[in-house]
Amino acid sequence: MADTDHTQNTVPAAAKQLGALGVIPFLGLAIAAVLGSGAWVNDALVALLAYGAVILSFLGGIQWGFAVSSPDITPRQMFNRLSLSVAPSLIAWGALLLPLGPGLVVLNVSFILVLIVDLRTVNRSGAPSWYPELRWPLTICAVAALSTGVYVLFSL
Repeated sequence: MADTDHTQNTVPAAAKQLGALGVIPFLGLAIAAVLGSGAWVNDALVALLAYGAVILSFLGGIQWGFAVSSPDITPRQMFNRLSLSVAPSLIAWGALLLPLGPGLVVLNVSFILVLIVDLRTVNRSGAPSWYPELRWPLTICAVAALSTGVYVLFSL
């Protein structure tokens, strides 16, 4: 990868900062769902579902980038990795078509599964060694926010 150094051991400042900014909608919408009332709760949960779907798709795109920038990859490995990278977008789209509760649950599980794929990619030297240090806290925040949304929805 041109601007991703696989030998770098620390998360680049820009990745930390932008990742932290990306967490704000998750946390803000979860808080809005908890503290809101009436239609505001539903609106916050729908927005949480939509934002989660967008970010899940983004994570698939990152896997695509890792795959296409891998120098020593066979055509079969490329096909497998690219196929895996489009799955999050398809799952996210499907989650948007489901009722709100199941959609939030599907996204929640998917964030965990994508983290597992990301960790495997790092272990196979297909992603920077610092990537888990970035992904773990971001995934925990996303999963916590989505779990809060599920809790709020089913406690109404």
